[in-house]
Amino acid sequence: MNASLVPVGPLSAGKSRLEGQLPRDTIESLALAMLGDVVEALHATPEVDRVAVVTPDPRVAEASRAADAVVLEDHGGGLNASLDAAGRELLDQGARSLLVVLGDVAGARPADLSALYGALAELGGRGAVLAAARDGGTAALLRSPPDVIPNRFGPDSARAHGDAADALGVGFRRLELPSLRVDLDRAEDLGEILGLAEGAARTRALLAGLDGSPA
Repeated sequence: MNASLVPVGPLSAGKSRLEGQLPRDTIESLALAMLGDVVEALHATPEVDRVAVVTPDPRVAEASRAADAVVLEDHGGGLNASLDAAGRELLDQGARSLLVVLGDVAGARPADLSALYGALAELGGRGAVLAAARDGGTAALLRSPPDVIPNRFGPDSARAHGDAADALGVGFRRLELPSLRVDLDRAEDLGEILGLAEGAARTRALLAGLDGSPA
């Protein structure tokens, strides 16, 4: 089984850097729209057999189930701890690979997600393949087996994941995939998401409906 996992934190606390641009209730609606877009892209990726969401938020859990995603409980401890626990659960359920995609990469396209699996095949089916975000973070991380390298999400995590692979002698590829480079985190990202030619349908529709939305 090729499992995928989307981490989403509490709606009430997320995307604080957008608060000067958007009211809190809109930010929360935006988070749910982005989640819907990411889950849809994962369902449309041929290599993905299971889509799971790890979250402590009941509204996120409800939306995830409505989108035919499995919901795993977030037991706290931060992003990497929640991914560690959820990854172990999926491994116990028979996952032979795990693709983590952050919940704010709304423009993710199935073709780019499939490219990660193609790169993993070039590594012989064992190793780690990363899609870098433009800020040096990690937008998506594919591993087989799921625990072949540890989670190192956070600032400069693309480098941290590569370093972990080097330390463990694990095959590693870093890809620059256009639809995975932008995570909607800052006010200046809003216009870029609106300008996408495809993908992020829910997110773009929500932003386009806002008064004074970015051009």
